[in-house]
Amino acid sequence: MVAIAKAANPELEFREGDAEKLDLPDCSFDAVVMNFGMLHLERPESAIAEAFRVLRPGGRYAFTVWDIPEKAAAFGIILESIQAHGNMDVPMPSGPPFFRFSDPEESKRELTAQGFINIHTLQVPQTWKLESGEALLATFRTAAVRTAALLNAQTPVALEKIQSEVSSRIEAFRNHGEIVLPMPAILTSALRPR
Repeated sequence: MVAIAKAANPELEFREGDAEKLDLPDCSFDAVVMNFGMLHLERPESAIAEAFRVLRPGGRYAFTVWDIPEKAAAFGIILESIQAHGNMDVPMPSGPPFFRFSDPEESKRELTAQGFINIHTLQVPQTWKLESGEALLATFRTAAVRTAALLNAQTPVALEKIQSEVSSRIEAFRNHGEIVLPMPAILTSALRPR
């Protein structure tokens, strides 16, 4: 991802680092953003504290996460299919509950605890357009992190049953030959006080 970003934006500086322990000076940024990263961190509270530390007074912090599975249909379909035919108790990369920060109150509690003010959360409507259940399962097995680990730890027999369940469930979202899944994100932002 970094190589692609550098190639597309050669005028910008890119650095890789640990969001939970940034190698950056205090009060050095006007804004800090994280796109779908919070749900993968082992200690997201540390990342929030680090964002606060590197922001200048009056700086803005924002992050996105997926909405809950009842609203983000692809997650609902995949997770319910695994629950029906697979094993949810498999070794996974460590991290917080996946949908923890989908809850605006939880985000507000944690951001307030780290010193942020003017906390706002909003749902960002999005859709995924797919051709089939096979495409959805392939996306989660290759482009996700924790959900991919969950899927890839299933037995071949369970995975075949999961695929069949996904393919069946996804048909409810077919419209004029195309599958359109609601996949809203939750965007939370806050300010570091002046």
